[in-house]
Amino acid sequence: MSNLERDPVELLCPPDEATGPAVDVYEYREVPLGGPRAMPVRRTLPQRGRTTIGAWCFADHYGPDDVAETGGMVVPPHPHTGLQTVSWLFEGEIEHRDSTGSHELVRPGGVNLMTAGRGISHSEVSTPSTTRLHGVQLWVALPDEARSVAPFFEHADTTPFRLGDATVRVFVGELAGDGETTDAAAAPVTVFSPLLGAQVDLPAGGSVDLALDPTFEHGILVDVGPAFVEVPGADAAAEVPWSHLAHLERGHERVRLRADADPVRVVLLGGVPFGEELVMWWNFIGRSHDEIVEFRRRWQSDVIARNDADGPFGTVGGYDGDPLPAPELPTVRLKPRR
Repeated sequence: MSNLERDPVELLCPPDEATGPAVDVYEYREVPLGGPRAMPVRRTLPQRGRTTIGAWCFADHYGPDDVAETGGMVVPPHPHTGLQTVSWLFEGEIEHRDSTGSHELVRPGGVNLMTAGRGISHSEVSTPSTTRLHGVQLWVALPDEARSVAPFFEHADTTPFRLGDATVRVFVGELAGDGETTDAAAAPVTVFSPLLGAQVDLPAGGSVDLALDPTFEHGILVDVGPAFVEVPGADAAAEVPWSHLAHLERGHERVRLRADADPVRVVLLGGVPFGEELVMWWNFIGRSHDEIVEFRRRWQSDVIARNDADGPFGTVGGYDGDPLPAPELPTVRLKPRR
């Protein structure tokens, strides 16, 4: 998914440091996803006070939306660098095309992971048969040694399994089982740093104890809720409202998720704290302001001005329409600061 803000802010994301209480809860901000009717998304990463969870650096939560009212998702070809996109749906269907020649339908239960590396472009359009659209779009920052890899796309179906009262689907990385009835589950997609991504569903009144990697920090994004998050040693469970994001620092070996009177669905994210400084602007991730300027120049020159169809971003075959021009850059130069 593209960041379609007309005036995106250039963000400096310093390496993570462990701070704050056992469970922090962050609100979302609503962002219109382009178009005349502007399908709204709720963004919880990045934001003030929390720019990454492991290498997860961007989280948009959307729906359930009536496509007849919002117009659905129509995102023209746009570029990415230095990141991976992870598309995960609860309802609906999205047609993905990219400049590597990939053409895939994103459906619930299937993970679609696109590695931008040194540069890729892609489009995302909800299909005509889709009446309701509901899901999350996530970005993963690539570490320095991997951010110039050749772009590629992967699709994999996931298999649900039972864990306590919960139904779980792992779409990135690995989640430990209970050691008795359920083994560890892993997703067959490529990542370049230790990561976890999973959907966890609980019935009303249900609960589940999840084993965590204590070297990871974790995020819990509530799709249906509220959810109650309990960690050992805390005075009480943290109530996490709908579309809010809970953050757990490193060091936790277990977490209990609990539903009250209503069912709960969450997206569980995790990873080793990202130890590199990032510069994020629009759809690019780099390491300096100058890199971002160069990424934008190449996109505008090679693709928008059609000077080089064989450039680093290539072209998206089969999309009926023009690519998305980049917004104007900020008028000030971003200087790294701690």
